[in-house]
Amino acid sequence: MCRSIRTLHNFEPPASEEEIHASALQYVRKLSGVARPSRANEAVFEAAVEEVAAATRRLLDGLVTASAPRDREVEQSKVRARAAAGRGRS
Repeated sequence: MCRSIRTLHNFEPPASEEEIHASALQYVRKLSGVARPSRANEAVFEAAVEEVAAATRRLLDGLVTASAPRDREVEQSKVRARAAAGRGRS
C-alpha cells in the first residue's frame, strides 16, 4: 500500500494538489488499516486525509534544498528501468 506514496519534494513542476492528496490518502489508509472507511468513520477519515494533505503542503513549501529540481520524466524512467530489471530476475 505504501509503495504508491511517492517523493514529492524538489520536482519541477512542483507537486500538484492531486499528488499531495493521493499521498495523504495512502498514508491515512495505511495508518487506519482500511482502504474504504465505513459510513460511520467516513467523516473522520476524510478529515484526516485533508489534515495530512495540508501538513504535507506546508512541509513541501517550507523545505529548502541546494540541489537542482528533479525532472519527473527522468525519475519515472528510472523507476520503470528498476521494475523491468526486477522482473527479469528468476
